[in-house]
Amino acid sequence: MGKILIIGAGGVARVAAHKCAQVPGTFEEIMLASRTLSKCSQIKSEINKKTGRKIRTAEVDADDVQELVSLIDDFRPDLVLNLALPYQDLSIMDACLKAGVNYLDTANYEPLDVAHFEYSWQWAYKERFRKKGLMAVLGCGFDPGVSNIFSAYAQKHLFDEINYIDILDCNAGNHGHPFATNFNPEINIREVTQAVRHWNKGKWVETPPILDKDSVHFSFDYPIVGKKESYLLYHEELESLAKNIKGLKRIRFWMTFSDNYINHLKVLQNVGMTRIDEVDYEGKKVVPIRFLKSLLPDPAKLGSNYTGKTVIGNIITGFKDGKKRSVYIYNVCDHAESFKELGAQAISYTTGVPAMIGAALIVNGTWKGNGVFNTEELDPDPFMSALSKYGLPWKQVEFKGKLPD
Repeated sequence: MGKILIIGAGGVARVAAHKCAQVPGTFEEIMLASRTLSKCSQIKSEINKKTGRKIRTAEVDADDVQELVSLIDDFRPDLVLNLALPYQDLSIMDACLKAGVNYLDTANYEPLDVAHFEYSWQWAYKERFRKKGLMAVLGCGFDPGVSNIFSAYAQKHLFDEINYIDILDCNAGNHGHPFATNFNPEINIREVTQAVRHWNKGKWVETPPILDKDSVHFSFDYPIVGKKESYLLYHEELESLAKNIKGLKRIRFWMTFSDNYINHLKVLQNVGMTRIDEVDYEGKKVVPIRFLKSLLPDPAKLGSNYTGKTVIGNIITGFKDGKKRSVYIYNVCDHAESFKELGAQAISYTTGVPAMIGAALIVNGTWKGNGVFNTEELDPDPFMSALSKYGLPWKQVEFKGKLPD
């Protein structure tokens, strides 16, 4: 049995905490900590009503390393599960090093003042974690996370050589709002308004952002939900998979966006509401995107009226026994069913469940190592087995369709 400290109290943290509470044989004690104690208390109450389990809560500033260290020293967890903001990854990693505890997150670090994210900042911690005899696992949500695991599973069992990976993320749900984001609005908008990159023939190729008239997109026929317009987008798992999947010639990430979402975001960008720098407003400094965040629906509260499904998976092409092969590995998750189980929409569900699974594999000693790891560097088999067990069943089919060149 182990102890886990979850930092964060948003939609993903709610799912992860509930799922951890469902596995008392692995997580004997659970603490949920956030800057907003009332959110932790609400999740604590929900878990107690649903499972009868009592978890601990605490107030903590995840930007304050010493405050984090004091909390970790007091609780002494086996693992810190970081479900706070990506800006806070490094301070939480620093605290784990000082306190001597393992670490796991779901999204890579990005600076607060620059809309740019890459793994270099966290990969730089590898030797420090190795010397301390600690393990840090990066990007253990769905994408990144399960998308990496699907790739590792394919490399281990389905192919002798992988040449192409296309990750396709479709949200075919309807939340009933004119405009909303499925996770933290600030992070979501920063992510999708950046220039797009994909890896091809040993180098990064840049294409226009999704709001540009020259953006790259195509219509893909997704299982169950049908054809949806899918836009080329940069996502952090491309960086690690390009490094760790041997023989890879090209890797791309595609995400669906409705015309309604694109049009709203274009207007917001045109009037300056997506800016991340400070502006003067009536003698005060205001960051427009943060003000916008305060006006938009809370992603953690979208679930009650959410209908439809998400379909997320990898199309992987390569060779097996000298023959060319394409395999599609994917998951379908239902928004309404996710809400019925845990009061969360499917985007939170598909991120929180893998975070719990990765945490469990570290706590029970199935995944172990010293240093910093992306999920594809670890054994995919126990993770793949756990996905179906804990609510994210996956399907593998031969892919006969066509993707853009």
